[in-house]
Amino acid sequence: MSSVVKEQDDGQDGPAARAKVRAEPRWTVAVVVAGAVGLQVVLPGAFTPGHRLVPVLELVLLLGLVVANPGRLDTPGRWLRRGSVALVGMVSVTNAWSAVRLVQGIITGNSDDAIALLSSGAAIWATNVVVFGLWYWELDRGGPHARLAAAREVANGSVIAARGSRALDFAFPQHLDPHLASPGWAPRFVDYLYLSFTNATAFSPTDVMPLARWAKLTMMVQSAVSLIVVALVIARAIGLFK
Repeated sequence: MSSVVKEQDDGQDGPAARAKVRAEPRWTVAVVVAGAVGLQVVLPGAFTPGHRLVPVLELVLLLGLVVANPGRLDTPGRWLRRGSVALVGMVSVTNAWSAVRLVQGIITGNSDDAIALLSSGAAIWATNVVVFGLWYWELDRGGPHARLAAAREVANGSVIAARGSRALDFAFPQHLDPHLASPGWAPRFVDYLYLSFTNATAFSPTDVMPLARWAKLTMMVQSAVSLIVVALVIARAIGLFK
């Protein structure tokens, strides 16, 4: 469903109707992040980042962001932005630590339970998909608030001003073919989560193309991490089942 709605313009000089782009809701991101933190909580102790307090701190920071801006992401603020980036960084470091511990356990032969290995590997892989989706969402064109402002300019006819704000970092199909979406369309978190999932499974871009160098390098790192985790976990599990 499009996030662009039409409302009447009361001014006589403006068009009969103008587009109003609605900001994306906070709850979508909050639910996915809470799920990722939950996956970190259920990991075996060998793969946790030293202390169970870390996921608790992540949940506290997430709760603070939701309380500060519970509705739609249309309230830009420096501290909200910093808090959001800090939360993504905490989840990223925690999951990276778990991935390193998993790989170490496989290489050294300490992981001898095939079921626990597969479940832990799946949890780390899924969290990795969420983490990279969050980074794509936070960094693309300056973040969700910057994208919203540019989308509203496009929807209201200020195409030149919107394009001058910042170039595309990712090219979605709706960017390449404007007929696929309403004027002022902008990707939301679910679009970046899909981008992250397809990159982690196909190990390459699918329908969303990275344009910026940081986007290409980040997708390359994600593909490499996903390939290493999947290959090592499956190979070790097969060996344990024999």
